[in-house]
Amino acid sequence: MSVKGLLSNDLIMERLKDVFDPEIHMSIVELGLVYDVDIADDGEVLVTYTLTSPGCPLGPVIDGQIQDVLIDLPGVKKVTGKLTFSPPWDPKTMASDDVKMQLVIW
Repeated sequence: MSVKGLLSNDLIMERLKDVFDPEIHMSIVELGLVYDVDIADDGEVLVTYTLTSPGCPLGPVIDGQIQDVLIDLPGVKKVTGKLTFSPPWDPKTMASDDVKMQLVIW
């Protein structure tokens, strides 16, 4: 059974707003760390994301939070986080205007 009627990229992104980078206490969505979301017909959700730096020791914490906020959505059978550093995160072009103001990045 297809879950496309139950799930949408907008719903997934809305849930991911509740995942916070533990070091700077801001949403990974607002920071621009979520690069892509893919919802398969079988209920697997693939979230492609990055970290603020390749050496970030809290990557597993963020991955765990991604799992936690999505696994209970109706139709979700599996959540997979795909960590990438391509392209490298650039807050000047990827973060929301609110985050740029808070981090004083212009």
